Amino acid sequence: MLSYERQLWQRNVRAVAGVDEVGRGPLAGPVMAAAVVFDPQFAAAEEHGLLEGLTDSKLLTARRREEFFRLLADAPGVRVGLGVADVAEIDELNIMRATHLAMLRAVADLVPPPEHALIDGCAVPGMPCPCTAIVGGDSKSLSVAAASVVAKVVRDHRMREYDAVYPQYGFARHKGYGSATHIQALFEYGPCPIHRRSFRPVREAAAILGRDR
Repeated sequence: MLSYERQLWQRNVRAVAGVDEVGRGPLAGPVMAAAVVFDPQFAAAEEHGLLEGLTDSKLLTARRREEFFRLLADAPGVRVGLGVADVAEIDELNIMRATHLAMLRAVADLVPPPEHALIDGCAVPGMPCPCTAIVGGDSKSLSVAAASVVAKVVRDHRMREYDAVYPQYGFARHKGYGSATHIQALFEYGPCPIHRRSFRPVREAAAILGRDR
């Protein structure tokens, strides 16, 4: 899981950021991105210690994600940057451009900036440092896996906060994804302020009901 990082460390590129996002598919809520830089000595020492089992957030239980999130937030050998694109930006720009914006913001949140970025999936235009795009990077690179966990946990926390404001939609359960219960609530109550109007189910619900909430 550290092979990409080690290749760069061996070339004396020390500040390597893994970058990933979560939230492209939901009907509601923001896109969240994270960028994670490991101190090389910490990562090498803990790859099979504290970081054992760290992988793509989708492959971890919610409890395990929370455990890794706390570890990454507290460890002195880890730096974390966060970036978000809100619903208004998603609707204005489109979901792909908003996703890139969130990832750029996550990298910009790292101080000092990284020397190289490992990006999950495809390249991100405008990245302020050299980067390597890795398809399936969240299961191939430890720093990208860490970014996937941080982005997922932070977004989940935010969706639970939205659930307290708009309890009728069940955001704490489905996190804004298009589950059957979410679709049912959407067509019963209409869209709320955190629904993505550019997404067809939301647009259709608003048109049928003739109103937003």
